[in-house]
Amino acid sequence: MIRLANIMAGARHGGAEAFYERLTLALHGAGDEVLPIIRRDPERAARLAAGGLSPVELRFGGPIDIVTRPRLGLLLKKFQPGVVMAWMNRAASKTPPGPEPTPWPTVGRLGGYYDLRYYQSCDHLVGNTRDLRDWIVAQGCPAANAHYLPNFAADFAGVAPAALPGEGPRLLAMGRLHRNKGFDLAIRALTLLPGATLCIGGEGPEREALTALARDCGVAERVHLLGWREDAGALLAACDLFVCSSRHEPLGNIVLEAWSASRPVVAAAAQGPGELIDPGETGLLVPAESAEALADAIRAALADPQDAARLACNGRKEFEKSFAEAPVLAQWRDFLHKVQR
Repeated sequence: MIRLANIMAGARHGGAEAFYERLTLALHGAGDEVLPIIRRDPERAARLAAGGLSPVELRFGGPIDIVTRPRLGLLLKKFQPGVVMAWMNRAASKTPPGPEPTPWPTVGRLGGYYDLRYYQSCDHLVGNTRDLRDWIVAQGCPAANAHYLPNFAADFAGVAPAALPGEGPRLLAMGRLHRNKGFDLAIRALTLLPGATLCIGGEGPEREALTALARDCGVAERVHLLGWREDAGALLAACDLFVCSSRHEPLGNIVLEAWSASRPVVAAAAQGPGELIDPGETGLLVPAESAEALADAIRAALADPQDAARLACNGRKEFEKSFAEAPVLAQWRDFLHKVQR
């Protein structure tokens, strides 16, 4: 059995945060003893509690927060974990080392190309892509202490479709409304796809800019910003094609979700999608920063439904093989068993 203190100090919404919840609940369901320690978030705490866990909420504030680290130390001392895992920069920087003479090992889980100074107290670092693991080693981490462990995505097979607005072929994009996600490129691509509708599920600082861009491009009536949604599976079930236009995407949980829902994927070749997708087999890849190339690939997929279905079927097979809960959970449990004291 694994005895894990699992620490997350991230935002309310996000791919890493969602996977933290999935993995925490899955480990608990497998019979491991997991203490979730999270940044104050009543909704996340409620979801974890509904799964039978007893999450602890701490402040996890900025540099002037001098309370969280000692409180976290007391929690860990009381729980006596076999292993501690800290997710991303803030959690890692607030996590104290284990007590001598037999400190518990600490694992830093990275979902991006972060500053490794935050992880100086970590004994092991985990990246969620092979490229990220290689980058960690290139930064000076010993290869034996750097690991690749994938995410698993929710399985959306058979989910009933949502009611999406608009007419014609329905394109779906999802993610935080941030420049890194490249939703502006998707909107510009839509100007070259007459009759298609683009729905974007997500919220963030770019909402006003994207609304203005759609208006300026003359496609406002065909662009629908849906806000943050909890029904990603239903949205995917309702779309004809999933679009990942990210400029920067270390992994691409959204690609995995689209595969699970058996939806064809067109993606810009950012780091994560470029590693995940076998071009022409499990999706279509286009150069980043090119609305024209994105539009061309979308047009080709929509024009050949049989080939789009083949891409979707292959994506589903890849999901089942490599990114469904059972195979990925087995890898995580094997790793945690090996590193815990």
